[in-house]
Amino acid sequence: MDTTPHRRRIRRIWPVAGLAAVAALALAGCTDDSARTLEGTASASAAPTNPTAGGPQPGGETSDIVTGLDAPWSVVRTGDGDDALISERDSAKVLELTAAGKTRTVGTVEGVSHGGEGGLLGLALHEGDLFVYSTAEGGNRIQRYELTGTTGSYGLGAATTVVDGLPSNSFHNGGRIAFGPDGMLYASVGDAGDGEDAQDRDSLAGKILRFTPDGQVPGGNPFRGSPVWSLGHRNVQGMAWTADGTMFASEFGQDTWDELNVIEKGQDYGWPEVEGKGGEDQGFVDPVQQWSTDDASPSGITVIDDTVFIANLRGEVVRAVPASAPTTSTEFFAGDFGRIRTVLAGPEGALWFVTNNTDGRGDPTAGDDRIVSVPLATS
Repeated sequence: MDTTPHRRRIRRIWPVAGLAAVAALALAGCTDDSARTLEGTASASAAPTNPTAGGPQPGGETSDIVTGLDAPWSVVRTGDGDDALISERDSAKVLELTAAGKTRTVGTVEGVSHGGEGGLLGLALHEGDLFVYSTAEGGNRIQRYELTGTTGSYGLGAATTVVDGLPSNSFHNGGRIAFGPDGMLYASVGDAGDGEDAQDRDSLAGKILRFTPDGQVPGGNPFRGSPVWSLGHRNVQGMAWTADGTMFASEFGQDTWDELNVIEKGQDYGWPEVEGKGGEDQGFVDPVQQWSTDDASPSGITVIDDTVFIANLRGEVVRAVPASAPTTSTEFFAGDFGRIRTVLAGPEGALWFVTNNTDGRGDPTAGDDRIVSVPLATS
């Protein structure tokens, strides 16, 4: 298993009265996925492995939406055709993808600290503003930018820091942000290399957090004065909701099991006391599905027509999980595109997925990294 160098880590303590940050040294730990030689091509049909019936599934030939990206991490569509915004982890650039399959730089996020899994990570759009999760010198943070201009000429206004000092490390940063059906801002924060913090309600490490769009603690959170929504997580990098409001999250395990969880308010998902299933008798919530860490490293997820699509880095597949039967799954594109970082709903009933072979762990081929589109069909 790969190891990563030491890096200063910030632990965020959240007492009832508010925030206080303390600095600590990171412990050495294992990375969440490892490189594997890419065999296959950058064009494939959607031949499933272990097929399950029901719900939308990739059902045709793939096509490249854009190529030549540098360690892309998050993609959000603006709602205008193929136009989308892309975060590049190491360059700290936000790119605009135009309908012509070209990119232009919208802006560069200032003060981003690079190294390992840190950098410019999650993006989310909300009421005309772009929310950005990135690693800075003082820890991970969430910033809000007014998105100026229009399609083909987007720009970033001044940055407003919504939340800062979130636990960070060269690994296990979490990094996904999303607005839930309740209009609240959800953020995943990894354990930053200290698993015990995931069980500490006063630490924001190893948690899913819930904020107002202004970074305040909203009413209805399970622990008074705290943004913690759920705890006992190692490194969540995917969050999405079904039509009925059920929240799913993907999580990296350590040596044994990666997980897909149904997230419920105030619940404890077991890390580091348990990895994978088997924690219910200790008061923990078991995952609805688990995979060997050799076969998964699940990162971004999306829900389309109540099917959960999961991007897998080390496993090099897209998985489809019916929300109505979350113990089953179907695998697509095994090994065809290498590491896959995230997935999202594309235009006209398509699924987009984002490769991640240029981030230092993959074996890029010509054109990597890329955003790939595949039509969806009902099985």
